[in-house]
Amino acid sequence: MTAAKTTAESTSTASTSTSVPYPLGVSLRPDGKADVAVYSETADSVTVVIVDESNNEVSSTDLGSRTGHVFHGFVDGLDHGTRYGLRVDGPWDPPEGLRHNVDKLLLDPYARAVAGSVEWDEAVFSHHHEEPATLNEVDSARFMPVSVVSHSDFDWGSDTPPRIPLDASVVYEVHVKGFTARHPDVDESLRGTYAGLAHPAAIAALVDLGVTAVELLPVHQFVQDSHLLEDGRRNYWGYNSIGFFAPHNEYSSAGDEGGQVDEFKTMVKALHEAGIEVILDVVYNHTAEGNHLGPTLSLKGIDNRSYYRLVDSDRSSYFDTTGTGNSLNVGHPAALALIMDSLRYWVTEMHVDGFRFDLASTLTRQDSALDMHSAFLSLVHQDPTLASVKLIAEPWDTHGYQVGGFPARWSEWNGKFRDDVRDFWRGVEGSLGALAQRITGSPDVYEDTRRPTLASVNFVTAHDGFTLADLNSYDDKHNDANGEDNTDGESDNRSWGCGAEGPTEDEGILALRARQQRNHLATLLLSAGVPMILGGDEIGRTQNGNNNAYCQDNELSWFDWAGGDRDLQQFTTDLIRLRRDHPALRPIWFRHASESDEKTYVDFHRADGQQFGEEDWADDSALSMLVAMASEGDDAVFAWLVNASSSPVEFTLPTGNWKQSLSSDPDQAYESAGPSILIREHSFTLLMR
Repeated sequence: MTAAKTTAESTSTASTSTSVPYPLGVSLRPDGKADVAVYSETADSVTVVIVDESNNEVSSTDLGSRTGHVFHGFVDGLDHGTRYGLRVDGPWDPPEGLRHNVDKLLLDPYARAVAGSVEWDEAVFSHHHEEPATLNEVDSARFMPVSVVSHSDFDWGSDTPPRIPLDASVVYEVHVKGFTARHPDVDESLRGTYAGLAHPAAIAALVDLGVTAVELLPVHQFVQDSHLLEDGRRNYWGYNSIGFFAPHNEYSSAGDEGGQVDEFKTMVKALHEAGIEVILDVVYNHTAEGNHLGPTLSLKGIDNRSYYRLVDSDRSSYFDTTGTGNSLNVGHPAALALIMDSLRYWVTEMHVDGFRFDLASTLTRQDSALDMHSAFLSLVHQDPTLASVKLIAEPWDTHGYQVGGFPARWSEWNGKFRDDVRDFWRGVEGSLGALAQRITGSPDVYEDTRRPTLASVNFVTAHDGFTLADLNSYDDKHNDANGEDNTDGESDNRSWGCGAEGPTEDEGILALRARQQRNHLATLLLSAGVPMILGGDEIGRTQNGNNNAYCQDNELSWFDWAGGDRDLQQFTTDLIRLRRDHPALRPIWFRHASESDEKTYVDFHRADGQQFGEEDWADDSALSMLVAMASEGDDAVFAWLVNASSSPVEFTLPTGNWKQSLSSDPDQAYESAGPSILIREHSFTLLMR
């Protein structure tokens, strides 16, 4: 027993008369009692510790009831804003996967708010660094963040989920902090916070652009990595979760004593009022506790064997398909319940509209293999709370890539779209056929399984990789600022600097780069599927060639609103509006040639006006085509002319009266004065009939 525990002001045993084992976490009852429940199959006892602002122990209460594997009981002194932690006593036997250590103050995995952050002292580890098999009995309390009781009476008023259909959706991937950290019209005290994103100026930027949903990089409470802090960097992206119910406290202007919960709700309500959905990028595949050498912050000290996937032949080690040291044990009911309870909470209590699941393939691995009939997917499919929200999978992990492998209920980040579109616009021979598949919704991936075009979330850039400006300004990554000798980040970027590496004053190269950015944006927004824009691409945001800015919580990652490219922003706005107004540009199901349906079709034409035949698709040198698109319910027919070659191409147009809608060529100004049109090298033009 540590000194902190022996000098506690009070120690009591919880009443068990009417305490219940569910829900887990802290439940504040109408009669004023606080019921606490914690799941552990292997613990001997669970104690709730109330602490003051300095993490000194105020009182401790043993949870005296046990129902099944849940310890539960009433705890005096718990109310809204109370800081608390857990101490879990039990066996320390790493070879058997048991890592209990009563000297470690633990976060409640069901805490609705978290105060403070981890201070990287050896005390937060259950073992000694020099002797990993030896129990570390130093108390961790003063180095730990703590759980905060949150009871919210938030007034949602008439808040209604926008429920925007997928075919009408345009997703905007954005970082809560980075979006407003430098926004000149957002109050300085609110920049980089949930309240900043809810600011009228921030919402106006989203509304004016025309996006229908923000996909927020992780906002679950996460941990700053020790090695980054030591080198003066920070975990900016946030893929290091430790609290699946708590909004990350550093994004709160209201402090971290529970105010972050209502601030997050206020943000959601404001976005909903503007007709914008909120999708969370969620990291349920692993936690910040790492492998056998990682810290003991929560689940590891509560029930390591239930919550984490261990190696069968060596239970002191962790099965890892995430590259972070551990993977959640989605073959166990406790881990599955934690994920499902969290998902339901964010929908019912926080009113979010959907989820993008990081490394979603890991969540399907009940054993070691991918399993599309896994318990996780089955639970999601039968849950009525999740039936109306958007579900988006990142369909890979470090052990497998399975674009097209998720069930019909899901959409997927389509990595093939990203790769094939990049290849085409940089002029890779043989890329035209693949482009045709991608812009029509990837029927080669989804049609055979009777999934619609909307299964494909199309993207050219995302947080992980080059920004759009950098994709067209660099041949190689430049990650030296990350402190890893430029060895981190993807090396195969399929990028093209257009004749220079990075900044240049060559007007020809700058003009080409401007066309290429527009080419990529147009391909994204004129293709069948659900488009996702990387936030900032519309204003030419650059990371100076850094394609792995996960640790750059600074101006390299934040939006440069003052220096934004307003012409590109307007071009993007025009594209989104055009897509919104014309069903022909956003089909729900796959279209085929006009000979099979005269009202809903997609045809591919050579420059001479003839439709593509098999021999044309086999021509590796072909880098141009005309795509004719029509859909029933849309009076317009579109002719999309693309030319990724290094020379102009003259196209013969289909019969009709055509007018120009958009072009990446600023000199293109087609009027229906003739049967042909010259398309500049590395450019597109969209005509409407």
